[in-house]
Amino acid sequence: MTTITWNEFETVDMRAGTILEVKAFPEARKPAYKVKVDFGELGTKWSSAQITVNYTMEELIGRQIIGVVNFPVKQIGKFLSEFLITGFPDDKGNIVISTIDTKVPNGARLI
Repeated sequence: MTTITWNEFETVDMRAGTILEVKAFPEARKPAYKVKVDFGELGTKWSSAQITVNYTMEELIGRQIIGVVNFPVKQIGKFLSEFLITGFPDDKGNIVISTIDTKVPNGARLI
């Protein structure tokens, strides 16, 4: 494990956001969704997420997630991913998204 400084950690901008829309992403090499999230003052952003095993598109709507919003835009085929949805692999390697158990304002920064 690599040790980082507090200053390095502070450069990672993790924000709370609410999922507004989820679309199928059949062009992705691995099964994924296109996810639109409201980050409050930062606006709405799209991401691609390989979360199709543990979640249906319908159950994701309205859920608050934690996203890394200061990565550069990443081209995934014809799609531009604007942030990273955070998560952990379950015992089968499928992603479980990091969520917030009590509602916070969209755009709130992880501290």
